[in-house]
Amino acid sequence: MTGRNGHFGQPVAVVLRPLGLGDLLTGVPAIRAIRAAVSDHRLVLATTSALEPLARLIDAVDDVLPARELEPLDWAGPPPELAVDLHGKGPASHVVVAGLRPGRLLTFDSPGYPGPTWYADEHEVLRWCRLVSEGLGVPVDPDALDLAVPDVAPPVRDVAVVHPGAAFPGRRWPPDRFAEVARHLAVTGARVVVTGGPAEVELARSVADAAGLGEDAVLAGRTSSLELAAVIAAARVVVSGDTGVAHLATAYRRPSVVLFGPVSPALWGPPPRPQHVVLWHGDGSGDPWGATLDPALARITVDEVIAALDRALSCHAEWGPEGSAQA
Repeated sequence: MTGRNGHFGQPVAVVLRPLGLGDLLTGVPAIRAIRAAVSDHRLVLATTSALEPLARLIDAVDDVLPARELEPLDWAGPPPELAVDLHGKGPASHVVVAGLRPGRLLTFDSPGYPGPTWYADEHEVLRWCRLVSEGLGVPVDPDALDLAVPDVAPPVRDVAVVHPGAAFPGRRWPPDRFAEVARHLAVTGARVVVTGGPAEVELARSVADAAGLGEDAVLAGRTSSLELAAVIAAARVVVSGDTGVAHLATAYRRPSVVLFGPVSPALWGPPPRPQHVVLWHGDGSGDPWGATLDPALARITVDEVIAALDRALSCHAEWGPEGSAQA
C-alpha cells in the first residue's frame, strides 16, 4: 500500500507549491528536474486542493498533498529525505518545509536558511530552475513546460478560446474589447467560446452577449479544471490576459495571444515560441493586485490583438495538435 511517506521504505521528496494555476505550471520544469535529481524517491507535490487534478497531470509527480498557502502541512509519519520550497523567497514559506524535519532542505537564501540567491527580476520559470540546478546540481530544461492531456473529453474542440477574466481588476482587459475580438473571430469563421471560473460567469456572458454569441458559447462555470485543460489542449487559438489559462496554452503549445499590463512578460511571459504572441506597453511599474485597470494594459488596442491573433494563427497550419512542426 502506498502512503504519503513512501512505499515500503522508499525515500520521499516533498515539493511545496500551493499557489495559483500559473504558479503551478511555471514550476513544472523545476519539478521535473527534482524528479531527475532524486529518481529513486517518491515525489509528493504539496499544492492546493483545487489544483490537485491538474497537478496529477505532471509526469514527475507521484502523490499530491493538499496544502494551503503558508500553513503547516498535514504530514504524518517519518520526515521526508528532501523538502524543496518552490513557494517563495522566505522565510515564511521556508518554515513550512523545514517543519517537516527533512534530511535535506532546499530553499532560497534567507536568514537561517542558506541557499541560492533570490533575484527579483528573474523570470518565474528560470528562478525555480536555477534553485534546483544550483541546489541539487542537476541540469534543468526551462522549456519542459508540457502537461499531459487530461483523460476527459473536451466539451468542444478546435475553437477560439476567449478568456476575459483574471484574479485582479488591474490585469483584466476591458470586456467590451474582448467582445470585439470575439466578434471578429466569429465573423472570420471560428467557433468562439468564452471561458472562466464560477465567479466569472456574468463577465463571460457579458462578453458573449456583446459579441453576438449564443448561450452555448459561454463555458464559464460549466467546466471542471480538467475539462478546461482539455478545451485548451484542443483549441485552435487562445486569447487572454496574464492569467492561468495563458500558461495552459503554453503547456499544450497552442497558438495564443497574451495581454500583459502591470507585470512584464520578461517575468511571467510564455517561452519564445512562434505560436505565442505577447502584447505589452508597460515599464514593469504597475500593480498586479490593483483594483483598477492598469494603464499599460489599457493601451493595448483591439486592432493590435486582432493582428496578433492573425500572427498566432499563421502557425496553426505549421504546428500539429501538440505543437510539433509539420513537414
